Amino acid sequence: MLGKISRTDEATLVEDWTGLTAWEACRRLADLPHLLFLDSARTTGPARYSYVTADPFAWFECAANAVASERPLRCLQTALRKLCLPTLPGLPPFQGGAAGLFGYELGHEMERLPQPAVNDFGVPALAVGLYDWVLAFDQQQRRAWLISTGLPLAEASRRAARAAQRADEVRRRLDRGPAADVGWRREDACPVRTPSYDVPGLAGVASNFSRATYLAAVRRAIDYIHAGDCFQVNFAQRLVTRQRASPLEIYERLRARNPAPFAAYFHLGEFTIASASPERFVRLSGNEVETRPIKGTRPRGYTPEEDLARAEELKASTKDRAENVMIVDLLRNDLGRVCEFGSIRVTALCRLETHPFVHHLVSDICGRLRPELDAIDLLRAAFPGGSVTGAPKIRSMEIIAELEGVARGPYCGCLGFIGFDGSMDTNILIRTLVLGRGWVHFAVGGGIVADSEPDREYAESWHKAEGLLRSLSP
Repeated sequence: MLGKISRTDEATLVEDWTGLTAWEACRRLADLPHLLFLDSARTTGPARYSYVTADPFAWFECAANAVASERPLRCLQTALRKLCLPTLPGLPPFQGGAAGLFGYELGHEMERLPQPAVNDFGVPALAVGLYDWVLAFDQQQRRAWLISTGLPLAEASRRAARAAQRADEVRRRLDRGPAADVGWRREDACPVRTPSYDVPGLAGVASNFSRATYLAAVRRAIDYIHAGDCFQVNFAQRLVTRQRASPLEIYERLRARNPAPFAAYFHLGEFTIASASPERFVRLSGNEVETRPIKGTRPRGYTPEEDLARAEELKASTKDRAENVMIVDLLRNDLGRVCEFGSIRVTALCRLETHPFVHHLVSDICGRLRPELDAIDLLRAAFPGGSVTGAPKIRSMEIIAELEGVARGPYCGCLGFIGFDGSMDTNILIRTLVLGRGWVHFAVGGGIVADSEPDREYAESWHKAEGLLRSLSP
């Protein structure tokens, strides 16, 4: 039996579920609609929390081609302003709220941008639920809580009754074994309308670029940079392979082989996202804002000596540092649109961060959000993350649409939560698999600058793909 100590704070019910791991909870709740697992491999710091939730009381979804007219972020902002609830002290930060996918094509709500030539999968640009309960895990304390708010009901006694009812429903499911994986059924694969090139040495994997066309696209990006259109362009190829296992099986392998601080599993409905993202997009706590762009990558070495040499090479690389600093400047400007004057500061610049398959350069930028603004205003100001577009952002996004030719979907958007208390924490969706319609697809790439070498950029994209491809094999 799991030890549970119940208490009620106003109308919100809190139960201690220490002893149950986040992954076990995810497996036991897998048959609930819109299951979301925000999965951190960290045991210290503000990224040490993991969360499991499902069965939202409201659902917001918008197709990529409807973003400009429907303005889904504004609609979500209106809904959240009616559901304010303070955070209970002594518990992890996310205690219910809006959570889910903010896809790359949401950029069309903020800017007039060209549509990509093809959107063959049609993953929603926004898929967000309003979640009234959450299992919250603190990896540092090794404790977990079931938090049930009783929302959207407003009157205290009715809220308390709903909170108890919802907690009881979740409790019964947690007391049983793993549930069936509703996010998986074998089906015929839908047609893929983009150009498709078999990848040498990787049976069953296809790219929307051949090696020759990828190198030509990188050279075209460099031409744009020399012409003065931009300083940097983030360019990617999309890889596609047949789905041969359930989303939960694939994610279990992904999280075991690529532990990451901002990983996530999210069942949208027709599609499932399995992410091993190492990158935070933007975090809001009170009025304190933080973003952590990654720019600069090297593969891990095969021996300790080789690994150290590659890390030192990355730290000493003027090209990679220049890429990172460009994006830091871009993000300072983005945050300057919504933060108090003089509050923005760079607290770390180009520090080394090591992951299972790659080394990265990471910077930290902080600021204070203006008091009349909220998390959605912050998201709109910074979206999509500059580390996955280039600089200047709008021209880089126009070039991306031209050169890649295919909708990015979740890739380079973000996934995370906006709490009923106004807090926010989101990742950037890199190292991310999208499963559905019989396929697994994902994109890998990197930042192109004036002195980029096309062959090296092509090789770097495959270094980033390695961990994801391994998770697709038993």
